[in-house]
Amino acid sequence: MRAKIQNAFSGKIEAIGFPILALCWVSFFWGTTWLASKEAVRHMPGLQVATIRQFLGGLLYVGYFLIKKEPWPKGKQWKTIIILSILNFALSNGLSTWGVKYISSGLGAIISALFPIWIIIINFFNGKKIARVALFGILISFGGICIIFMDYLSDFLKPDFQFGIILMTASTITWAFGILETKKKAASFNPYFSLGLQMLISSVFLFGITEVSGTNIPLSEISMNSWWAIIYLIIIGSVLTFIAFIYTLQHLPTEISSIYVYINPIVAMVLGSFIFGETLTQAIAIGAAVTLVGLYLVNKSIRKTKNLI
Repeated sequence: MRAKIQNAFSGKIEAIGFPILALCWVSFFWGTTWLASKEAVRHMPGLQVATIRQFLGGLLYVGYFLIKKEPWPKGKQWKTIIILSILNFALSNGLSTWGVKYISSGLGAIISALFPIWIIIINFFNGKKIARVALFGILISFGGICIIFMDYLSDFLKPDFQFGIILMTASTITWAFGILETKKKAASFNPYFSLGLQMLISSVFLFGITEVSGTNIPLSEISMNSWWAIIYLIIIGSVLTFIAFIYTLQHLPTEISSIYVYINPIVAMVLGSFIFGETLTQAIAIGAAVTLVGLYLVNKSIRKTKNLI
């Protein structure tokens, strides 16, 4: 009997072990991608970074599934993939990569983590009531953001800083719309193949914008630091971590798989302070903690109403 219990217990540990490991990977390495983006945009336009990242990352995904002879999406699946490619990658990722050029990687990560609040607000304008817990969480998060910005008051006078905040906020809003679109029109299609197609489509969209605007620089002028950062973003951010993320969604409860939302900003802030010398004062740390507490309450409310995070 004892042996049976031990075998059953060890079997459960093995079953949940890899998903938890994948969650740890997502929680840490998605936080590091903020620093990689920051390094890349130091030497080249942000939208060009996003274009190259999505194009090469998408090629890896699509190439793999072409070799495997995976069936292509059909009919309405294409419409969903195109919409998500614009919302999640062209707009959300493109704007956040552009925005981190003007603000710290840690601050960018904190703002991006607020997407559940925008989900609540969007749902409110679609006729859904805001639960008291969610409203309380929004107020707490707003208070936390105010505490953080106490150390950035002088920066608000700088147009570049203002522009970065606007870009990052817009990025977070489009990500929220993308999540709601995924929930509403999720297709029974290979999520990894869909991810690759979204990346490729978004890269074409971004390339058109950057070419028309004339913001691209010749590939030969891109510094090695930027290339290494882009390679890191592709392999770690776009491929390995996205695969791990989808895996956690498939194998862990939502309340566990969403933990990465709270850890990513902490990783970005701490590493940003050590690597780039970004400001990390007591006020910023306290403000970040307060913001994440409010965000937890918002996420809790979303789960109760059976919405996706």
